[in-house]
Order: sequence, then structure tokens, then C-alpha cells
Amino acid sequence: MNDRVAVSFASYIAASRVLRRSGARLFRRFQEQLAVSILLATFGYLPARCQDARNSALRQVAEASVPSPVKNSCFLSCTELSSGQDSAGPHNTQVRSSDGTFKKTLRRFAKGQADIYSAPFHRSNLKWDALFLAGTGAMIATDSNASGALPGNSVNVSRNISNVGLYGTSAAAAALWLSGMATQNEHARETGALSAEAFANAVPFYVGVQLISGRQRPIEGNGNGLFWRNNALNSSFPSGHALFTWSMASVIAREYPRPWVKWLVYGTATAVSVTRFSGREHFPSDVVVGSVVGYLIGLHIFQVHCKTGLSASCHTRKTRAMDRP
Repeated sequence: MNDRVAVSFASYIAASRVLRRSGARLFRRFQEQLAVSILLATFGYLPARCQDARNSALRQVAEASVPSPVKNSCFLSCTELSSGQDSAGPHNTQVRSSDGTFKKTLRRFAKGQADIYSAPFHRSNLKWDALFLAGTGAMIATDSNASGALPGNSVNVSRNISNVGLYGTSAAAAALWLSGMATQNEHARETGALSAEAFANAVPFYVGVQLISGRQRPIEGNGNGLFWRNNALNSSFPSGHALFTWSMASVIAREYPRPWVKWLVYGTATAVSVTRFSGREHFPSDVVVGSVVGYLIGLHIFQVHCKTGLSASCHTRKTRAMDRP
């Protein structure tokens, strides 16, 4: 009997402690949420209160013969209140400018996406579409044989090389943009910005095709790369490393059309594509599709948005376009 009482008492004590701790946590969360709500309500209430205080201050100054301090609940002084409309003007202008820039960026991105997805349906591209689809189909038919013939002793090395290639190209584009901003170098800034834009325009294609195709990687299932089995962002088709690296490399090579730059960026992109295959992360068709589409996306972004006079490729391209009848 005494043991039962002792056990019951101990259970009661433990339950009480748990309830107290849970209650304390809930109370703290309630306090935090309440504080945030009060702050939001206060800052939302301030403009109206400041405007009322400003009007009251102006009335008292006009009516009183002797100036006296005006008590109000606003954080601004009477002088600042009397010029409240003027001080709000630049702020409102900045807000409107930010909203306009954001909307302009969205429209530009949407236009780029529309151009990318409509390009294969242009009459002049239909023959290239047929050639691309035929080549992709032929590679898919031989993917499993090509992957099975690979040696398995350099998988980790290949994967490391592909990661370094993608991250190195991304870092180079970011460094160009940062240096361009720091030194007011418009060419470097444009290179970094267009590289990022090409990368961003490649993301929807990558996500959509990965989710739709759902292809197994060479190390998954029976190794034949079956489609519609792994409908997630970690599927095999297409290669994201190849897609993103080639999209940035295409922009950089055209912004700086020097032979050594082309060898460097295209060599890096090629190494990424090859090592994604040799590292057993993708089949040959995965890396070829990713490489070709990434290259074309980067080419499109550069041709549409490059500024004449910064890059020789942009100047040459636009001059030839204007010379056409």
C-alpha cells in the first residue's frame, strides 16, 4: 500500500513539473507573440498619430500667444511634424521605385521564360528540334550500356571534380559582379548579373523536367535509367550540374571572347559534364541535354540583354543583325 502511495505521489510530482514547464513555455510564447503584435500595431498606428499630433501642434502654435511645448504621443518633434509631408515624399518615392524595380524584374524574368519555351516552336528551329530529339532518343537507348562500361574506381574523384567545376563557375560569376560593383566596372557587373540571370532562367526548366521525367540514376534500380520512377528533384534527367554550369559559362565566354577565357570556362563546363557521367551520377543523355539547354539559355540571355560597347561579341552580333535586309 505504501509503495502504491509513493508511486502515485511521485507520478503526481512528475506530472506537475511537466505541466509547469509546458505552461511556462506556452506563456513565454504567448508573451513573445503578444509583444510582436503590439509592436506591429504600434508601428502601424504611428503614422496616423503623428499626423494628428502634427495638426494639433499647428493649431496650438497658431492660437497661442506664447509658444509652449506641445505634448503628444509621437516620437517626432514639432519641427519635424510640421515638415512631415515633405519628409514623407522621398520615402514614398523610394518605396514606389523599389516596387517598380521588383515588378520590372518579374516581367523580365517572365519574358525570358516565355522566349525560352517558345523558341523550339519557331519554324526556323524545327529542323534543329528534330535533330536534337533524334540524338537524345539514340543516347537514351544506349545509356545503360555506356554506363555499365565505366570503371568504378574513380567515382568519388569524378564527383568532386564536377562539384568544384559548378561551384567555381558560380564563384567566378559572383566575383565579377562584386568587383564590378566595387570598382564601377560596368562590364564585370553585367557579366555577373547576366550569369545569375541565366542560372535563374535554367531553374524552372530543371525543376519541371526533373519532376516530370522522374528518371532513375545509374546507381538506382536495375541501372537502366527507367523513367517515371523517381519523380523528385533528385532524379537523373537532366543533369543540373551540366545545365547550370553551361548556362553561366555561355555568358562569361561571350562577355569576354578571348581564347583563354573560352578555353577556361568551356573546358570547366565540359569537365563537369564528363565527370557527372564518369561519377555514375547521370547517363550520357542526361548530361548532353543539360549541357545543350544550359548553353542555349546562356546564349539567349546574353543576346537579349547585353549592352552594346561592353563586349565585342555583343557589338558584332548587333551590327550583323542590323545589316541584315
